[in-house]
Amino acid sequence: MSKHVTIKEVAAAAGISYQTVSKVLNHQVKVSTATEERIRKAAAELGYRPNLIARSLRSQRSRMIGFSWEPTPPEQSNQIYTQFMESICYYSEAVGYHILMFPYKPGSAWVNSYRDLIETNRVDGFILSSIEMNDARIPFLLEQSFPFVGFGRANPEWEFPYVDVDGAVGMRKVVEQLVSKGHRRIALINWSETKSTSVGKNRMKGCMEALNAAGIVVPSGWIALGEGDFAFAYQNALKWLQAPLASRPTAIITFSDVMAIGVMNAALKLGVRVGPELAITGFDDSPPMQYMIPGLSSVQQPIWEVGRVAAEMLQGILNDAPPQNQSVLLEPSLVVRESSSYPAYSV
Repeated sequence: MSKHVTIKEVAAAAGISYQTVSKVLNHQVKVSTATEERIRKAAAELGYRPNLIARSLRSQRSRMIGFSWEPTPPEQSNQIYTQFMESICYYSEAVGYHILMFPYKPGSAWVNSYRDLIETNRVDGFILSSIEMNDARIPFLLEQSFPFVGFGRANPEWEFPYVDVDGAVGMRKVVEQLVSKGHRRIALINWSETKSTSVGKNRMKGCMEALNAAGIVVPSGWIALGEGDFAFAYQNALKWLQAPLASRPTAIITFSDVMAIGVMNAALKLGVRVGPELAITGFDDSPPMQYMIPGLSSVQQPIWEVGRVAAEMLQGILNDAPPQNQSVLLEPSLVVRESSSYPAYSV
């Protein structure tokens, strides 16, 4: 059995005090880059490995952060959550924490999962995603006074730390870009009121505000609210695009990239040229969108930054240094590609 290397041995090899080495290896202090490199080089050469069980017993911390999310249907992928999970894992590990993922459960059963993890001391805090209005997890965690940070917003009267992307700003950018190209006949495809989360409602609010500011009134028949999936977008686009040229939209705004792909497929089936004859926009700028032919214009969310901010906010709370600003909204950007870069088509 290999000999267990102690922090004192690392300190002796590095020529630095035991207290400093201990704090650096436990992510409790900032030192100069040169000092940290000496410590980590000595630790690596000696084969030092932290005793996580002993550390947890001393600190009464598990060094684990709980994370759960609502799964995507099997036939779809969700690049947003993939990026977010990678980000929180990266930034949490950098300060000595790891992510404990646990299954999504519908309704109150999900809250029970959080309660169980708290009562068994398996996590020090949570990062929440898939947040809805009236989300039962938030009042429960507030009542428990248990550390957590949300990715997303909920009821305005609830005060809790969160970071979110300002979808309303993203949709305003979409409308302004389309209007700058001369589009006035614009249709919308979004989730229905029953299917829509606070995310969809926030995006719709920004979209309608921008349309109103431009003096554009969207006919009720050109606002499709439903499942918000590929099939729903495809069917509505087929219906609109089979109308005479003068009676159909020149641009269709969708509230996710999946919906946008449905519209693009409908245009392809009918021989309508995306870009020159019909502008289409999406939301999320999933990686494959840049490889579409034509490329899809889409709102890009700073998801890696969301993960960094969420992880750092939670670390601050866990270390009794909560962030001064507990409500962080990050601004998305609009990536304009061929699908909306042409002037509005006119008869």
